[in-house]
Amino acid sequence: MKRTTIFIIILLLTGMTVFAQAPDMSFYTEEYNRNGATVFDLLDILKVVNDENFTGIGSFYQNAISVFIRALPNVSTSSERVAVEEAARLILRGLAAEKHTASAADIWFLIQYFDIARQENDGYLMYEALVAMGQVDAYDYAYHIAEILSGFNARATTNQELKSQIQRVVPGTVHALEALCVPIGVKPVLIASEGWYDTYIRDIASAALVNIIDALSEVIGDIVHDIIRDPFNNPNIKSKAWFELLHSRAPDDAKAKVAAAALEISYTFVGTTHENMNLFKNMRMSAIDAIRLYGVADDFVYPYLERTYREAFYTSNTDFPVIIQVSETLSAVKTDEAVDLLTQFLRQINIRRQSGPWGASERDIMRVLITAIANTGTQSTQTIQLLRIMQGSSNYTGAEQGWARSALTILGF
Repeated sequence: MKRTTIFIIILLLTGMTVFAQAPDMSFYTEEYNRNGATVFDLLDILKVVNDENFTGIGSFYQNAISVFIRALPNVSTSSERVAVEEAARLILRGLAAEKHTASAADIWFLIQYFDIARQENDGYLMYEALVAMGQVDAYDYAYHIAEILSGFNARATTNQELKSQIQRVVPGTVHALEALCVPIGVKPVLIASEGWYDTYIRDIASAALVNIIDALSEVIGDIVHDIIRDPFNNPNIKSKAWFELLHSRAPDDAKAKVAAAALEISYTFVGTTHENMNLFKNMRMSAIDAIRLYGVADDFVYPYLERTYREAFYTSNTDFPVIIQVSETLSAVKTDEAVDLLTQFLRQINIRRQSGPWGASERDIMRVLITAIANTGTQSTQTIQLLRIMQGSSNYTGAEQGWARSALTILGF
């Protein structure tokens, strides 16, 4: 009895799903396929099926869209056009709900049929068809959907009617690319998020971009790396690509790789406006901090770190926060190259103490560099020798000598 009870419970929990049968749609299909059926007849049947809230009827909708497409050339009156639009909406939503991938080619046909390039279309059904493509996993059409969005991105207009039409469709392309979540979709969605559209459209694209980046964790580093290095992408696109990746759940090695590119581009891409120069400075400093957190992905970052330090040092007003940030980054990565740079910076301070000028700024930098070196755990002969010279030099105060002595103690000397 106990076993029977357990079996019944299992059936209640799982059996209904396992043994559930799709509804019998034969009558509706026969009526829908009837010779002489008008678009109004097709619409009436679709309404009934929709009201029934059936599930598991993907094949019904696949037949429905095929018959519907064959009927389109016979549509001539405005009332028929209204029926066509309502029927198309029901079919597209039915296919989307059923995730019926086999109907992708027919949905693509309707995207073209309802394209806003045709004067009679207002964009609403093109939007519906694009959303459906995402829901039915139409991966084979991802490139074409990305091309549609790219075309809109490059099609800025002051014509309000045309702008409204485009902005009805753009969210459909974005939602489709978000659902498909393929690499080809990253760049056009990114550009849309910074594009010429109204704020609400850019917000839709920004939200989708976050989801796409998080989902493409295995390859997103390479994608964003290429976007940042592409000379044809404007500074806003480069910056947003970097910061979206930085704040995403992408792997640390991907962030390290793109941080190296962001640091390089912040110097090699020429900013022509004050706004662009500030944008690249923000990229630079965030990239340096990311290198501190995620490591050095490529040795070419070291010359740029050295440049950042020197530019902060050799100014009328020493940029102390930048010097601290570069020093802490080099200290955190703990590589031989990082220790060599820190030692080089400290040697420069030692030379300045001997020949001037010397002030509170140099003294503060000396302390930052010595602390950074101590934290690396280095055993570099040159570094240890420099610290030994400084701990016994009469050029320094007792406190300054003590900084060098403490570093040597931490390093085991």
